[in-house]
Amino acid sequence: MEQSKDFLGREPLGRLLARLSAPTVAAQLINMLYNIVDRIYIGHIPVTGALALTGLGVCMPIILAVSAFAALIGYGGAPRASIFLGRKDEKAAEQVLGGCFTALLAVSAVLTAVLLLFNRRLLLAFGASGETIGYALRYMNVYALGTVFVQLTLGMNTFITAQGFAKTGMYSVLIGAALNIVLDPLFIFAFRMGVAGAAWATILSQAVSCAWVLLFLFGKKTILRIRRANLRPRAAVLWPCVKLGTGNFVMQISESVITVCFNSSLLKYGGNTAVGAMTILYSVMQFALLPLQGLAQGAQPILSYNFGARLRGRVEQTFRLLMKVSLGYSAALWALIMLLPRAFAGIFTSNADLVAFTARALRVYAASLGLFGAQVACQMTFTSIGDAGASVAAAVMRKFVLLIPLIFLLPRLWTANPTFAVYLAEPIADACAVTFTVLLFRRNFRRRLDENDRGSAPAPLGQD
Repeated sequence: MEQSKDFLGREPLGRLLARLSAPTVAAQLINMLYNIVDRIYIGHIPVTGALALTGLGVCMPIILAVSAFAALIGYGGAPRASIFLGRKDEKAAEQVLGGCFTALLAVSAVLTAVLLLFNRRLLLAFGASGETIGYALRYMNVYALGTVFVQLTLGMNTFITAQGFAKTGMYSVLIGAALNIVLDPLFIFAFRMGVAGAAWATILSQAVSCAWVLLFLFGKKTILRIRRANLRPRAAVLWPCVKLGTGNFVMQISESVITVCFNSSLLKYGGNTAVGAMTILYSVMQFALLPLQGLAQGAQPILSYNFGARLRGRVEQTFRLLMKVSLGYSAALWALIMLLPRAFAGIFTSNADLVAFTARALRVYAASLGLFGAQVACQMTFTSIGDAGASVAAAVMRKFVLLIPLIFLLPRLWTANPTFAVYLAEPIADACAVTFTVLLFRRNFRRRLDENDRGSAPAPLGQD
Protein backbone atom coordinates (compact mmCIF):
# COMPACT_ATOMS: atom_id res chain seq x y z
CA MET A 1 0.00 0.00 0.00
CA GLU A 2 2.95 2.31 0.50
CA GLN A 3 3.61 2.04 -3.23
CA SER A 4 0.18 3.52 -3.88
CA LYS A 5 1.28 6.74 -2.20
CA ASP A 6 4.10 7.57 -4.60
CA PHE A 7 3.99 5.28 -7.65
CA LEU A 8 2.23 8.05 -9.61
CA GLY A 9 5.45 10.05 -9.49
CA ARG A 10 7.88 7.20 -10.23
CA GLU A 11 6.61 4.65 -12.75
CA PRO A 12 7.21 5.01 -16.53
CA LEU A 13 4.40 7.13 -17.95
CA GLY A 14 3.38 4.86 -20.83
CA ARG A 15 2.99 1.87 -18.53
CA LEU A 16 1.33 4.00 -15.86
CA LEU A 17 -1.22 5.51 -18.23
CA ALA A 18 -2.06 2.07 -19.59
CA ARG A 19 -2.37 0.67 -16.07
CA LEU A 20 -4.74 3.40 -14.90
CA SER A 21 -6.60 4.04 -18.15
CA ALA A 22 -7.46 0.43 -19.01
CA PRO A 23 -9.76 0.06 -15.97
CA THR A 24 -11.23 3.56 -16.34
CA VAL A 25 -11.91 3.06 -20.06
CA ALA A 26 -13.49 -0.28 -19.21
CA ALA A 27 -15.50 1.44 -16.49
CA GLN A 28 -16.73 4.06 -18.95
CA LEU A 29 -17.72 1.38 -21.48
CA ILE A 30 -19.54 -0.45 -18.71
CA ASN A 31 -21.08 2.84 -17.61
CA MET A 32 -22.27 3.35 -21.17
CA LEU A 33 -24.09 0.03 -20.97
CA TYR A 34 -25.45 1.10 -17.60
CA ASN A 35 -26.86 4.27 -19.17
CA ILE A 36 -28.15 2.91 -22.47
CA VAL A 37 -29.34 -0.60 -21.59
CA ASP A 38 -32.67 0.88 -20.47
CA ARG A 39 -33.03 2.52 -23.89
CA ILE A 40 -32.16 -0.68 -25.73
CA TYR A 41 -34.77 -2.74 -23.87
CA ILE A 42 -37.43 -0.03 -23.91
CA GLY A 43 -36.93 0.58 -27.63
CA HIS A 44 -37.75 -3.08 -28.27
CA ILE A 45 -41.01 -3.18 -26.29
CA PRO A 46 -43.65 -4.49 -28.72
CA VAL A 47 -46.00 -1.90 -30.25
CA THR A 48 -45.22 1.00 -27.87
CA GLY A 49 -41.41 0.79 -27.94
CA ALA A 50 -40.79 3.80 -30.20
CA LEU A 51 -43.03 6.12 -28.14
CA ALA A 52 -41.65 4.77 -24.85
CA LEU A 53 -38.11 5.41 -26.09
CA THR A 54 -39.04 8.98 -26.97
CA GLY A 55 -40.60 9.41 -23.51
CA LEU A 56 -37.38 8.21 -21.91
CA GLY A 57 -35.48 10.62 -24.16
CA VAL A 58 -37.19 13.64 -22.61
CA CYS A 59 -36.10 12.36 -19.17
CA MET A 60 -32.47 12.63 -20.25
CA PRO A 61 -32.07 16.35 -19.42
CA ILE A 62 -33.08 15.66 -15.82
CA ILE A 63 -30.83 12.61 -15.54
CA LEU A 64 -27.94 14.62 -16.96
CA ALA A 65 -28.61 17.43 -14.47
CA VAL A 66 -28.44 14.96 -11.57
CA SER A 67 -25.09 13.67 -12.88
CA ALA A 68 -23.85 17.23 -13.35
CA PHE A 69 -24.21 18.02 -9.65
CA ALA A 70 -22.19 14.89 -8.80
CA ALA A 71 -19.52 16.13 -11.23
CA LEU A 72 -19.52 19.58 -9.63
CA ILE A 73 -18.45 18.08 -6.32
CA GLY A 74 -16.55 14.95 -7.38
CA TYR A 75 -14.61 16.25 -10.37
CA GLY A 76 -13.70 19.38 -8.42
CA GLY A 77 -12.68 17.61 -5.22
CA ALA A 78 -10.83 14.58 -6.60
CA PRO A 79 -8.09 16.49 -8.51
CA ARG A 80 -7.46 18.67 -5.46
CA ALA A 81 -7.14 15.54 -3.32
CA SER A 82 -4.61 14.15 -5.83
CA ILE A 83 -2.63 17.40 -5.80
CA PHE A 84 -2.45 17.34 -2.00
CA LEU A 85 -1.33 13.70 -2.14
CA GLY A 86 1.46 14.81 -4.47
CA ARG A 87 2.47 17.34 -1.82
CA LYS A 88 2.40 14.61 0.88
CA ASP A 89 -0.47 16.38 2.68
CA GLU A 90 -2.90 13.55 3.41
CA LYS A 91 -4.70 15.54 6.10
CA ALA A 92 -5.77 18.21 3.59
CA ALA A 93 -6.71 15.53 1.05
CA GLU A 94 -8.97 13.81 3.60
CA GLN A 95 -10.58 17.12 4.51
CA VAL A 96 -11.50 17.50 0.84
CA LEU A 97 -12.92 13.96 0.74
CA GLY A 98 -15.03 14.38 3.88
CA GLY A 99 -16.36 17.78 2.90
CA CYS A 100 -17.35 16.56 -0.55
CA PHE A 101 -19.17 13.55 0.94
CA THR A 102 -21.31 15.84 3.10
CA ALA A 103 -21.94 18.19 0.19
CA LEU A 104 -23.16 15.31 -1.99
CA LEU A 105 -25.64 14.24 0.69
CA ALA A 106 -27.03 17.78 0.92
CA VAL A 107 -27.31 18.11 -2.86
CA SER A 108 -29.10 14.74 -3.03
CA ALA A 109 -31.77 15.86 -0.57
CA VAL A 110 -32.50 19.04 -2.53
CA LEU A 111 -32.58 17.31 -5.92
CA THR A 112 -34.89 14.55 -4.69
CA ALA A 113 -37.41 17.10 -3.40
CA VAL A 114 -37.31 19.10 -6.64
CA LEU A 115 -37.76 16.03 -8.85
CA LEU A 116 -40.69 14.67 -6.86
CA LEU A 117 -42.49 18.02 -6.70
CA PHE A 118 -41.89 19.42 -10.19
CA ASN A 119 -41.20 16.46 -12.49
CA ARG A 120 -44.31 16.88 -14.68
CA ARG A 121 -43.65 20.57 -15.30
CA LEU A 122 -40.00 19.89 -16.05
CA LEU A 123 -40.75 17.07 -18.49
CA LEU A 124 -43.28 19.15 -20.41
CA ALA A 125 -40.79 22.00 -20.57
CA PHE A 126 -38.12 19.58 -21.79
CA GLY A 127 -40.08 18.46 -24.86
CA ALA A 128 -42.58 15.83 -23.71
CA SER A 129 -45.71 15.66 -25.85
CA GLY A 130 -49.19 14.43 -24.97
CA GLU A 131 -48.25 11.01 -26.36
CA THR A 132 -44.99 10.66 -24.42
CA ILE A 133 -45.57 12.41 -21.08
CA GLY A 134 -47.06 9.29 -19.48
CA TYR A 135 -43.99 7.20 -20.25
CA ALA A 136 -41.66 9.95 -19.05
CA LEU A 137 -43.52 10.37 -15.75
CA ARG A 138 -43.54 6.64 -15.02
CA TYR A 139 -39.75 6.54 -15.39
CA MET A 140 -38.97 9.78 -13.55
CA ASN A 141 -41.24 9.16 -10.53
CA VAL A 142 -39.16 6.09 -9.72
CA TYR A 143 -35.75 7.45 -10.73
CA ALA A 144 -36.12 10.42 -8.36
CA LEU A 145 -36.12 8.04 -5.39
CA GLY A 146 -32.60 6.89 -6.21
CA THR A 147 -31.00 10.33 -6.52
CA VAL A 148 -28.84 9.87 -3.41
CA PHE A 149 -27.37 6.65 -4.81
CA VAL A 150 -26.53 8.32 -8.12
CA GLN A 151 -24.88 11.29 -6.40
CA LEU A 152 -22.75 9.26 -4.02
CA THR A 153 -21.73 6.62 -6.59
CA LEU A 154 -20.65 9.12 -9.24
CA GLY A 155 -19.22 11.74 -6.88
CA MET A 156 -17.32 9.48 -4.48
CA ASN A 157 -16.00 7.07 -7.12
CA THR A 158 -13.86 9.90 -8.49
CA PHE A 159 -11.91 9.90 -5.22
CA ILE A 160 -11.18 6.18 -5.61
CA THR A 161 -9.74 6.71 -9.09
CA ALA A 162 -7.89 9.86 -7.99
CA GLN A 163 -5.84 7.79 -5.54
CA GLY A 164 -4.76 5.41 -8.31
CA PHE A 165 -7.21 2.61 -7.47
CA ALA A 166 -8.47 2.41 -11.04
CA LYS A 167 -9.54 -1.24 -10.84
CA THR A 168 -11.59 -0.61 -7.72
CA GLY A 169 -13.26 2.32 -9.47
CA MET A 170 -14.02 0.05 -12.42
CA TYR A 171 -15.61 -2.54 -10.14
CA SER A 172 -17.86 0.17 -8.70
CA VAL A 173 -19.37 0.62 -12.16
CA LEU A 174 -19.20 -3.04 -13.20
CA ILE A 175 -21.23 -4.27 -10.23
CA GLY A 176 -24.09 -1.87 -10.89
CA ALA A 177 -24.04 -2.33 -14.66
CA ALA A 178 -24.11 -6.12 -14.48
CA LEU A 179 -27.00 -6.01 -12.04
CA ASN A 180 -28.88 -3.51 -14.22
CA ILE A 181 -28.50 -5.68 -17.32
CA VAL A 182 -29.95 -8.63 -15.40
CA LEU A 183 -32.79 -6.71 -13.75
CA ASP A 184 -33.94 -4.74 -16.81
CA PRO A 185 -35.53 -7.59 -18.80
CA LEU A 186 -36.88 -9.09 -15.59
CA PHE A 187 -38.68 -5.91 -14.51
CA ILE A 188 -39.63 -4.62 -17.98
CA PHE A 189 -40.86 -7.84 -19.59
CA ALA A 190 -41.25 -10.61 -16.98
CA PHE A 191 -42.96 -8.40 -14.38
CA ARG A 192 -44.66 -6.33 -17.13
CA MET A 193 -43.60 -3.06 -15.47
CA GLY A 194 -42.48 -1.40 -18.72
CA VAL A 195 -40.76 1.96 -18.35
CA ALA A 196 -41.19 2.01 -14.56
CA GLY A 197 -39.44 -1.37 -14.40
CA ALA A 198 -36.43 0.08 -16.19
CA ALA A 199 -36.25 2.86 -13.58
CA TRP A 200 -36.46 0.39 -10.68
CA ALA A 201 -33.68 -1.69 -12.21
CA THR A 202 -31.52 1.42 -12.51
CA ILE A 203 -31.90 2.73 -8.98
CA LEU A 204 -31.50 -0.70 -7.35
CA SER A 205 -28.30 -1.20 -9.33
CA GLN A 206 -27.04 2.24 -8.33
CA ALA A 207 -27.77 1.44 -4.68
CA VAL A 208 -25.52 -1.63 -4.83
CA SER A 209 -22.75 0.39 -6.55
CA CYS A 210 -23.09 3.07 -3.88
CA ALA A 211 -22.65 0.50 -1.10
CA TRP A 212 -19.48 -0.79 -2.77
CA VAL A 213 -17.98 2.72 -3.08
CA LEU A 214 -18.71 3.69 0.51
CA LEU A 215 -17.46 0.40 1.95
CA PHE A 216 -14.14 1.05 0.24
CA LEU A 217 -13.81 4.70 1.30
CA PHE A 218 -14.73 3.90 4.91
CA GLY A 219 -12.48 0.82 4.91
CA LYS A 220 -8.80 0.02 5.48
CA LYS A 221 -7.56 -0.47 1.89
CA THR A 222 -7.98 3.14 0.84
CA ILE A 223 -5.26 5.78 1.30
CA LEU A 224 -7.80 8.56 1.91
CA ARG A 225 -10.59 7.61 4.31
CA ILE A 226 -13.91 9.26 5.10
CA ARG A 227 -13.57 10.28 8.76
CA ARG A 228 -16.18 11.76 11.07
CA ALA A 229 -13.91 14.67 11.98
CA ASN A 230 -13.91 15.86 8.34
CA LEU A 231 -17.67 15.64 7.67
CA ARG A 232 -18.54 19.13 8.90
CA PRO A 233 -18.80 21.29 5.76
CA ARG A 234 -16.26 24.13 5.62
CA ALA A 235 -16.32 26.84 3.00
CA ALA A 236 -12.51 26.95 2.91
CA VAL A 237 -12.49 23.30 1.83
CA LEU A 238 -15.55 23.15 -0.42
CA TRP A 239 -15.35 26.45 -2.30
CA PRO A 240 -12.08 25.64 -4.14
CA CYS A 241 -13.56 22.25 -5.10
CA VAL A 242 -16.73 23.86 -6.44
CA LYS A 243 -14.71 26.36 -8.47
CA LEU A 244 -12.58 23.61 -10.00
CA GLY A 245 -15.61 21.39 -10.65
CA THR A 246 -17.56 24.17 -12.36
CA GLY A 247 -16.07 23.36 -15.77
CA ASN A 248 -17.26 19.76 -15.63
CA PHE A 249 -20.56 20.91 -14.17
CA VAL A 250 -21.08 23.35 -17.04
CA MET A 251 -20.23 20.63 -19.55
CA GLN A 252 -22.75 18.22 -18.07
CA ILE A 253 -25.53 20.66 -17.14
CA SER A 254 -25.22 22.14 -20.60
CA GLU A 255 -25.95 18.68 -22.00
CA SER A 256 -29.24 18.87 -20.11
CA VAL A 257 -30.03 22.35 -21.44
CA ILE A 258 -28.96 21.42 -24.95
CA THR A 259 -31.07 18.27 -24.93
CA VAL A 260 -34.05 20.48 -24.14
CA CYS A 261 -33.10 22.80 -27.00
CA PHE A 262 -32.65 19.92 -29.42
CA ASN A 263 -35.90 18.23 -28.37
CA SER A 264 -38.01 21.39 -28.61
CA SER A 265 -36.52 22.39 -31.97
CA LEU A 266 -36.76 18.89 -33.41
CA LEU A 267 -40.34 18.45 -32.17
CA LYS A 268 -41.22 21.65 -34.02
CA TYR A 269 -39.59 20.70 -37.34
CA GLY A 270 -39.58 16.88 -37.35
CA GLY A 271 -42.07 15.59 -34.78
CA ASN A 272 -41.70 12.55 -32.51
CA THR A 273 -39.55 10.68 -35.05
CA ALA A 274 -36.88 13.38 -34.96
CA VAL A 275 -36.96 13.49 -31.13
CA GLY A 276 -36.69 9.69 -30.97
CA ALA A 277 -33.74 9.82 -33.36
CA MET A 278 -32.09 12.39 -31.09
CA THR A 279 -32.32 9.94 -28.20
CA ILE A 280 -30.39 7.43 -30.29
CA LEU A 281 -27.88 10.02 -31.51
CA TYR A 282 -27.15 11.06 -27.96
CA SER A 283 -26.64 7.42 -26.99
CA VAL A 284 -24.18 6.88 -29.84
CA MET A 285 -22.25 9.99 -28.82
CA GLN A 286 -22.09 8.61 -25.29
CA PHE A 287 -20.44 5.56 -26.83
CA ALA A 288 -17.95 7.92 -28.47
CA LEU A 289 -17.19 10.16 -25.51
CA LEU A 290 -17.32 7.90 -22.47
CA PRO A 291 -14.23 5.86 -23.41
CA LEU A 292 -12.43 9.14 -24.13
CA GLN A 293 -13.45 10.41 -20.72
CA GLY A 294 -12.28 7.12 -19.20
CA LEU A 295 -8.87 7.59 -20.80
CA ALA A 296 -8.73 11.18 -19.50
CA GLN A 297 -9.78 10.05 -16.02
CA GLY A 298 -6.94 7.53 -16.05
CA ALA A 299 -4.56 10.39 -16.80
CA GLN A 300 -6.03 12.70 -14.14
CA PRO A 301 -4.31 11.20 -11.07
CA ILE A 302 -0.97 11.20 -12.93
CA LEU A 303 -1.35 14.84 -14.00
CA SER A 304 -2.62 16.06 -10.62
CA TYR A 305 -0.15 14.12 -8.46
CA ASN A 306 2.88 15.19 -10.49
CA PHE A 307 1.60 18.76 -10.66
CA GLY A 308 1.33 18.73 -6.87
CA ALA A 309 4.82 17.22 -6.63
CA ARG A 310 6.11 19.91 -9.07
CA LEU A 311 7.44 17.31 -11.52
CA ARG A 312 6.91 19.50 -14.57
CA GLY A 313 8.43 17.15 -17.12
CA ARG A 314 6.11 14.30 -16.18
CA VAL A 315 3.07 16.59 -16.43
CA GLU A 316 4.07 17.69 -19.95
CA GLN A 317 4.84 14.15 -21.10
CA THR A 318 1.57 12.83 -19.71
CA PHE A 319 -0.41 15.47 -21.60
CA ARG A 320 1.33 14.72 -24.90
CA LEU A 321 0.67 11.01 -24.51
CA LEU A 322 -2.98 11.65 -23.58
CA MET A 323 -3.45 13.88 -26.64
CA LYS A 324 -2.02 11.30 -29.07
CA VAL A 325 -4.14 8.43 -27.75
CA SER A 326 -7.33 10.53 -27.52
CA LEU A 327 -7.07 11.81 -31.08
CA GLY A 328 -6.32 8.32 -32.40
CA TYR A 329 -9.41 6.92 -30.70
CA SER A 330 -11.78 9.70 -31.79
CA ALA A 331 -10.59 9.49 -35.40
CA ALA A 332 -11.07 5.71 -35.53
CA LEU A 333 -14.55 5.93 -34.04
CA TRP A 334 -15.54 8.70 -36.47
CA ALA A 335 -14.57 6.46 -39.40
CA LEU A 336 -16.59 3.56 -37.99
CA ILE A 337 -19.71 5.68 -37.52
CA MET A 338 -19.45 7.13 -41.03
CA LEU A 339 -19.16 3.62 -42.50
CA LEU A 340 -21.84 1.86 -40.43
CA PRO A 341 -24.49 4.36 -39.25
CA ARG A 342 -27.38 1.91 -39.66
CA ALA A 343 -25.64 -0.63 -37.44
CA PHE A 344 -25.40 1.90 -34.61
CA ALA A 345 -29.02 3.02 -35.04
CA GLY A 346 -30.27 -0.57 -35.12
CA ILE A 347 -28.88 -1.25 -31.66
CA PHE A 348 -31.56 0.95 -30.10
CA THR A 349 -34.70 0.24 -32.13
CA SER A 350 -36.23 -2.30 -34.47
CA ASN A 351 -38.48 0.31 -36.09
CA ALA A 352 -37.34 0.39 -39.75
CA ASP A 353 -38.42 3.99 -40.38
CA LEU A 354 -36.66 5.24 -37.25
CA VAL A 355 -33.47 3.31 -38.15
CA ALA A 356 -33.39 4.81 -41.66
CA PHE A 357 -33.98 8.36 -40.42
CA THR A 358 -31.44 8.05 -37.61
CA ALA A 359 -28.73 6.64 -39.88
CA ARG A 360 -28.93 9.73 -42.11
CA ALA A 361 -28.94 12.08 -39.12
CA LEU A 362 -26.01 10.30 -37.45
CA ARG A 363 -23.58 11.06 -40.27
CA VAL A 364 -24.41 14.75 -39.94
CA TYR A 365 -24.43 14.87 -36.14
CA ALA A 366 -21.07 13.08 -35.73
CA ALA A 367 -19.22 14.84 -38.56
CA SER A 368 -16.66 16.52 -36.26
CA LEU A 369 -16.19 13.60 -33.88
CA GLY A 370 -12.69 12.87 -35.19
CA LEU A 371 -11.39 16.12 -33.68
CA PHE A 372 -12.95 15.65 -30.28
CA GLY A 373 -10.04 13.83 -28.68
CA ALA A 374 -8.20 17.16 -28.49
CA GLN A 375 -11.13 18.78 -26.63
CA VAL A 376 -11.26 16.03 -24.01
CA ALA A 377 -7.49 15.91 -23.48
CA CYS A 378 -7.20 19.68 -22.99
CA GLN A 379 -10.32 19.91 -20.82
CA MET A 380 -9.16 17.18 -18.43
CA THR A 381 -5.68 18.67 -18.20
CA PHE A 382 -7.14 22.06 -17.27
CA THR A 383 -9.05 20.40 -14.43
CA SER A 384 -6.17 18.17 -13.35
CA ILE A 385 -3.79 21.11 -12.83
CA GLY A 386 -6.37 23.25 -11.09
CA ASP A 387 -6.99 25.77 -13.90
CA ALA A 388 -10.66 26.40 -13.11
CA GLY A 389 -10.98 29.50 -15.29
CA ALA A 390 -9.77 27.82 -18.48
CA SER A 391 -11.88 24.75 -17.81
CA VAL A 392 -15.03 26.84 -17.45
CA ALA A 393 -14.18 28.98 -20.49
CA ALA A 394 -13.76 25.93 -22.73
CA ALA A 395 -17.03 24.41 -21.53
CA VAL A 396 -19.05 27.62 -21.90
CA MET A 397 -17.68 28.33 -25.38
CA ARG A 398 -18.59 24.94 -26.78
CA LYS A 399 -22.11 24.68 -25.46
CA PHE A 400 -23.58 28.06 -24.59
CA VAL A 401 -21.77 30.43 -26.93
CA LEU A 402 -21.77 28.16 -29.99
CA LEU A 403 -24.18 25.22 -29.90
CA ILE A 404 -27.36 26.65 -28.38
CA PRO A 405 -27.58 29.63 -30.76
CA LEU A 406 -26.82 27.37 -33.74
CA ILE A 407 -29.65 24.96 -32.83
CA PHE A 408 -32.17 27.76 -33.39
CA LEU A 409 -30.33 29.74 -36.07
CA LEU A 410 -29.48 27.05 -38.63
CA PRO A 411 -33.08 25.85 -39.28
CA ARG A 412 -33.96 29.43 -40.21
CA LEU A 413 -31.06 29.56 -42.66
CA TRP A 414 -31.52 26.09 -44.18
CA THR A 415 -35.26 26.20 -44.67
CA ALA A 416 -35.22 23.41 -47.29
CA ASN A 417 -34.41 20.85 -44.57
CA PRO A 418 -34.75 22.48 -41.14
CA THR A 419 -34.74 19.17 -39.24
CA PHE A 420 -31.27 18.21 -40.47
CA ALA A 421 -30.14 21.79 -39.98
CA VAL A 422 -30.76 21.26 -36.27
CA TYR A 423 -28.51 18.19 -36.27
CA LEU A 424 -25.83 20.15 -38.18
CA ALA A 425 -25.44 22.52 -35.23
CA GLU A 426 -23.46 19.89 -33.31
CA PRO A 427 -20.52 19.36 -35.72
CA ILE A 428 -20.16 23.06 -36.50
CA ALA A 429 -20.06 23.94 -32.80
CA ASP A 430 -17.62 21.12 -32.04
CA ALA A 431 -15.16 22.13 -34.75
CA CYS A 432 -15.13 25.74 -33.54
CA ALA A 433 -14.90 24.71 -29.88
CA VAL A 434 -11.91 22.42 -30.45
CA THR A 435 -10.07 25.25 -32.19
CA PHE A 436 -10.81 27.64 -29.30
CA THR A 437 -9.81 25.12 -26.62
CA VAL A 438 -6.49 24.21 -28.26
CA LEU A 439 -5.55 27.89 -28.63
CA LEU A 440 -6.51 28.54 -24.99
CA PHE A 441 -4.47 25.55 -23.89
CA ARG A 442 -1.39 26.76 -25.77
CA ARG A 443 -1.61 30.05 -23.86
CA ASN A 444 -2.47 28.74 -20.37
CA PHE A 445 -0.66 25.43 -19.93
CA ARG A 446 2.94 26.63 -19.67
CA ARG A 447 1.90 29.68 -17.67
CA ARG A 448 0.18 27.43 -15.14
CA LEU A 449 3.26 25.21 -14.89
CA ASP A 450 5.47 28.28 -14.39
CA GLU A 451 3.21 29.45 -11.54
CA ASN A 452 3.41 26.00 -9.98
CA ASP A 453 7.21 25.98 -10.22
CA ARG A 454 7.21 29.26 -8.28
CA GLY A 455 4.92 27.73 -5.65
CA SER A 456 1.86 29.88 -6.40
CA ALA A 457 -0.59 27.26 -7.77
CA PRO A 458 -2.78 25.81 -6.49
CA ALA A 459 -3.22 27.75 -3.26
CA PRO A 460 -3.49 25.87 0.04
CA LEU A 461 -6.87 25.16 1.57
CA GLY A 462 -8.65 28.34 2.46
CA GLN A 463 -6.48 30.59 0.31
CA ASP A 464 -7.97 30.03 -3.16
